[in-house]
Amino acid sequence: MRRVSKITAACTVTAALALTASACGESSTESSGSDKGKMKIGMAYDVGGRGDNSFNDSAARGLDKAKSEFGAETKELTAKTGETPADREQRLESLAEGGYNPVVAVGFAYKDAVDKIAAKYPKVNFGLVDSVASAKNVDSIVFTEEQGSYLAGVAAALKSKDGQVGFIGGVDLPLIKKFAAGFQQGVKDTNPKAKVQIQYLSTGSDLSGFGSPDKGSYAAKGMLDKGADVIFAAAGGSGAGSIEAVAGKKGAWSIGVDSDQALDPSLAKYKDTIMTSVVKNVDGGVYDLVKSVKDGKPLAGTQTYTLAKDGVSLTTTGDHLKDIQAKLDEAKKKIADGTIKVKTTT
Repeated sequence: MRRVSKITAACTVTAALALTASACGESSTESSGSDKGKMKIGMAYDVGGRGDNSFNDSAARGLDKAKSEFGAETKELTAKTGETPADREQRLESLAEGGYNPVVAVGFAYKDAVDKIAAKYPKVNFGLVDSVASAKNVDSIVFTEEQGSYLAGVAAALKSKDGQVGFIGGVDLPLIKKFAAGFQQGVKDTNPKAKVQIQYLSTGSDLSGFGSPDKGSYAAKGMLDKGADVIFAAAGGSGAGSIEAVAGKKGAWSIGVDSDQALDPSLAKYKDTIMTSVVKNVDGGVYDLVKSVKDGKPLAGTQTYTLAKDGVSLTTTGDHLKDIQAKLDEAKKKIADGTIKVKTTT
C-alpha cells in the first residue's frame, strides 16, 4: 500500500553522486554516529515514506524496535512520485555500498530492483515486503491480506443495516484484489443476500490510485449514494478521502487499512466512524529479518505472515466491534484451522 508525499523542492544530482546521495524528491534520514562493528540497517520506503500513518509507518515501527534493541545505526530513503526503475535500483545500491546490512525494501514495486541489486551484492541480506524475490539472499515478507479482509467482511455484513457495502481498491493489482476477494467472501458468507460494490481508482501501471484522496472521496460518495453504509478502502493515501466522505454520512462506517487509521492524527476527527482497520504487521516481518541477521542466521526465502500468526488482524480502537467480537473470533478460528478457506481472487 502506498501514499504520496509532496515534493517540496527540485534538485539535481550528478551521476557521480548517484550512489551516495538521495534522488531528487526523495527524503533521507540517517541516525547520528557511526561506530565500527555497529549493526547498520538500511530502509528503502515506498512513496510516502515514514509518516504516512499506514504501510510505510508499519515498517518503520519494526525498524525503530530493532534500532533500539540492537543499538543499530540506520539510514532511511524514500521513493519519489513518478520515478524510474533505475531510481529504485540506485537507492538499494547506495545502501548496500554504504555497508548497510540488512537492506529492507518496502513495497512490491521494489521487486525487480531487489532481484537485480541483491544478485550484485550476495554478501548483503535484503528484505522485500509484499512480493517474492528470486535472489537467494532475500527474505520475502508477505501476508495473507485476504484473511484479514475476510474478517473485515464479516464485520461489515454484521454492522450494515441493509447489506449494502463497498470496497475501494487503489489499483487493480493482484495484491489489492486479495483484499477485495477476502472482503467479499466474508460479507457473503455472513449475509448471502448482501451486495458488495467494488471499485478500483486506477488500473495497470498507473499507481495514482494509491495517492489520490480526491479519487477516494469521489468513489466513496458514489457508493454511499447507491446505499452502501460500510466502505472498506485498501487504497493507501486515497483511503483518507474515503474515510472523510463516509464520516459525512450519518450512520455509515469506514474500514481502514495497513495501520490503525483511527489513531492517525490526520484522521482523528473521523475516529468515531472508523469501525476498524485491517492491519498488516509489517513491523514484525522487518524486526524478524533484522534479528536473524544480528543472530548470524539470516532469514531467506519466503516468510508468510498469516492470521493465525497475527500477521494480519483487525484493530479494536473505539470498541466498535465489541458487540460482534464473538462472531469474529469464531471466523478467525475457522480460518486458522482450515475450515474456512479464503479466496485470493473475486
